[in-house]
Amino acid sequence: MEREAQEVEAMETALHFKTKVLPGNKVEVTAPDLKEGDPVDVFLMLSTDVSRRRSILEFLDSLPPGPRSFETWDEIENHFQEERNAWDR
Repeated sequence: MEREAQEVEAMETALHFKTKVLPGNKVEVTAPDLKEGDPVDVFLMLSTDVSRRRSILEFLDSLPPGPRSFETWDEIENHFQEERNAWDR
């Protein structure tokens, strides 16, 4: 019986809020059930209904400049063909 009581005490309460990012890239939450000064853990997750998603090309363009493995698609195809030919040897 004592173990059950310990498990109940160890359970955490989670609160779910929907909000928007405010000017200055800030997020504000008001939770009247919480006591001022109590420690809390905060996790932020972008909502799945975010209308602006980056395409893979936008992601690739956002990468820092650096050497790429190949300049053209033909070079990539040639490299793969050379690899395939090496398997047959």
